[in-house]
Amino acid sequence: MDSGSIGFVMICAAFVFFMTPGLSYFYGGLVRRKNAVNTMFASVITIGTGIVMWVLFGYSLSFGTDHFGIIGDLSWLGLEGVSKTEAYVEGQSIPNLVFCLFQMMFAVITPALITGSVGGRMKFKSLFFFIVFWSILVYYPMAHMVWADGGFLAKIGSVDFAGGNVVHISSGVTALVLCILLGKRYDHERANYKIHNIPFVAMGAFILMFGWFGFNAGSALAADGLAAHAFVTTAVSAAGGMLSWMLCDVIMNKKPTFVGASTGLVAGLVGITPGAGFVPIWAAVIIGLTTSPICYFMVSVVKRKLGYDDALDAFGCHGVGGIWGGICTGLFCQVSINDIGQGNGLFFGDVKLFLMQLVSILVTIAVAVVGTFICYFLTKLVSGGSIRVTEREERVGLDRSEHGEAAYPSFNGLD
Repeated sequence: MDSGSIGFVMICAAFVFFMTPGLSYFYGGLVRRKNAVNTMFASVITIGTGIVMWVLFGYSLSFGTDHFGIIGDLSWLGLEGVSKTEAYVEGQSIPNLVFCLFQMMFAVITPALITGSVGGRMKFKSLFFFIVFWSILVYYPMAHMVWADGGFLAKIGSVDFAGGNVVHISSGVTALVLCILLGKRYDHERANYKIHNIPFVAMGAFILMFGWFGFNAGSALAADGLAAHAFVTTAVSAAGGMLSWMLCDVIMNKKPTFVGASTGLVAGLVGITPGAGFVPIWAAVIIGLTTSPICYFMVSVVKRKLGYDDALDAFGCHGVGGIWGGICTGLFCQVSINDIGQGNGLFFGDVKLFLMQLVSILVTIAVAVVGTFICYFLTKLVSGGSIRVTEREERVGLDRSEHGEAAYPSFNGLD
């Protein structure tokens, strides 16, 4: 065990924890005033569900003794037997309990990403149950398949440094399926939705970036050169994503926007996540510069054409950005940077890793789609058949109808 690495990973875990409150500000600023409290609450409730479930059984199911390469067992219920002195697998310089702590923060932030797609129309009780079911049926198996000792996707040779598959593709695809199953907001075709608090959006994006350094650099699981490399690629890709989204704004709308720059920052962070510790720094520039235009096209063109109501573009940014990041990892991965990868990327002459990246993306999409359908119908069952608020409650706003609160109680104008 290395005390420096232990301290580093624990600090990174604290950084990752702050991503969930940051996401609540990011999402909360994007919605209408009358739904700000509900949207922010929907994000941070995963702190409660995620941590309690992780300690009781989530870590055991995710990283316990392998079964079929898909799921763990229940040998570490309540974290009994999780060592404070021995590593999870041979070669790690941190105890199993510290690894558990770091992974717990991923289990908190991931389901929170989904909540942006159903903003303004899903019952809070139903969303609570959906998050619980989804964590069990989708997140824990995905974490096991990608990161656990014996996991299926790890064994076939695919790589995911910090959560392209586990975090972003799984939550993004779920967001798309769930918003379609739930249906559109009552005035989706007619209303011009106004972002109610741009400073909240920007502050949330910058808190997310702060946490993302822990997210990616901490995934090296040691205070070493690989962590430094992941830190740099994260910063570079975020910067590239911000600049290219601003350029898209200027080309399409003739003006750069603060919301666009903040969104591009997040898109660049999503794109680099699967390859932060695998790709060269120059490749991170390419990933950042290309992820934002792809996501921009999805949210401004494809979503309009297809007509689905992904309220805050959880799929357009996280799902699509994660898929593109996974593909780019297969293009630019170098074993000289990180020998966990079982070969170089397609750009350097190897084909196997690129193909395995495509397989892992397809498997993740399949797990997310099937899991979301199951979770949706389980949620309807425990919610008494309806998981949407009524049209009247939607018109009033979910802050008052679901919580009896208001973000701005002295405001008397119209939304």
